[in-house]
Amino acid sequence: MTTRPLEATEIAQRAVRESRPVIVAVGGDGTLNEVVNGFFNNGAPIPTTSRLAMVPLGTGGDFRRTLRIPTDTKQAVEILRSGMVRKLDAGCVTYQTADGSTAVRHFINIADAGLGGDVVFIVGNGTKRFGSATYTVAGLRALLSFKNKPMTVDIDGTTHQLKKAQQVVVANCQFFGGGMQMAPSASPTDGVFDVILIKNASKIETMRGMNDIRSGKHLDQSNPKMELMYGKRVSVTSPEKVRIDVDGEAVGFLPALFEIQPGAIDFITPR
Repeated sequence: MTTRPLEATEIAQRAVRESRPVIVAVGGDGTLNEVVNGFFNNGAPIPTTSRLAMVPLGTGGDFRRTLRIPTDTKQAVEILRSGMVRKLDAGCVTYQTADGSTAVRHFINIADAGLGGDVVFIVGNGTKRFGSATYTVAGLRALLSFKNKPMTVDIDGTTHQLKKAQQVVVANCQFFGGGMQMAPSASPTDGVFDVILIKNASKIETMRGMNDIRSGKHLDQSNPKMELMYGKRVSVTSPEKVRIDVDGEAVGFLPALFEIQPGAIDFITPR
């Protein structure tokens, strides 16, 4: 049991250094993120034979959707015994904190800059009494006040100047925001990020497109305001203050550098 933020990272890191056989994150995406960070030190994986697993209990439940980890606790626990071990990629992000210093954090699901950062900031500073609808409610609140910002995105050395952008999504897995399938082709075993540039989309366009994003159909259409790219190293900057989120946690602001770490974690998944 944890009693304060980031305690799960400390507990996990001690277990990883001892090479405990299995380290299980029991909770939501935030708990999993803290445990994932326990597998790293100073930006590098800690040498270990420990394997990571998850029993989902939480608000968003997005990471488990890509790997099809069941929400039924007994079924999830059974995977610890009967599942298979897969090497999953992890992301490493270097970003600016609220006090202007530089920090490093790892992620296993999705990170983004822009609107998504504001959404998770609202979730983190409010209540989760809406259950699975928490992110939908927070998303509407954030959208009403959010203004698209200029962003410069560099993907593996190619620069994209966005005069106005709503968000830049750096995806290792498919879902975020409480079931939104933002990156339907993303795989945590392919060694690259799916990078979705959402350009100068209006509030009305965004609200109209919510159902398409939820079902993963938004990239099927020819939409000039959305672009899917792939990369291993993604730098995002802006002259304005732009929040970022990492696995549903509001950790800081741009500038940020997102780097893939292929096969960094041994994870027990359903067969």
